Amino acid sequence: MTELSMWVVTQNPSDFPGKFVAREWLIGAGCQAVTLNHHVADTLEAVRAMLPAGLVVLPRDPSDDAVIVESWI
Repeated sequence: MTELSMWVVTQNPSDFPGKFVAREWLIGAGCQAVTLNHHVADTLEAVRAMLPAGLVVLPRDPSDDAVIVESWI
């Protein structure tokens, strides 16, 4: 099975108050799991700069959790 790597950027999550966090998720047929890979920064621009090159941004969906800013695939 091939899994898709997706980075979810959050603002002010409970484990990093006042910070922006990008966490890598693996998405596949019937599964989605967060990995241990993550980046923490003080600004959105700084955490974006830590993401792997070549990704495309997906805007936040209104149904997303309130801490989610955007996702990158």
